[in-house]
Amino acid sequence: MGDGNGLRDYRGRRDFGRTGEPSGRGAAAGADRPRFVVQIHDASTLHFDFRLQVGDVLKSWSVPKGPPGDPSHKRLAVPTEDHPLEYEEFEGVIPAGEYGGGTVIVWDRGDYEQLSHERRGRSVEFAESLERGHARFRLHGSKLRGEY
Repeated sequence: MGDGNGLRDYRGRRDFGRTGEPSGRGAAAGADRPRFVVQIHDASTLHFDFRLQVGDVLKSWSVPKGPPGDPSHKRLAVPTEDHPLEYEEFEGVIPAGEYGGGTVIVWDRGDYEQLSHERRGRSVEFAESLERGHARFRLHGSKLRGEY
């Protein structure tokens, strides 16, 4: 998953001269397991942004009602554009008039285990399982823990 297309939408929607959001030009953070972050985003509507590290980007979803504390409960998660890995650390105010204008606060973060497999039990690439909408993972966060 090279950076060539992964962050094109993200960068195209932002004026980095006006927003403090990372442009995604830094080096990837080294970690034993892939990372996740959940951010509260008070933009045009208050929602949560859920982000999973997949390769060299954070795959991202908007979760209007927030992530469920109980992994057995389902919530609507609307895919958004990939974000750079550095976004895991981002907190701040995106200026009014900019894409996503509003306050962003980190609500939870941690690492996760990829648990996806095909029907016959063989493991499958996590990015592929996300595309098919059948990804399984175990979160190890401060607030969110368990299989989703």
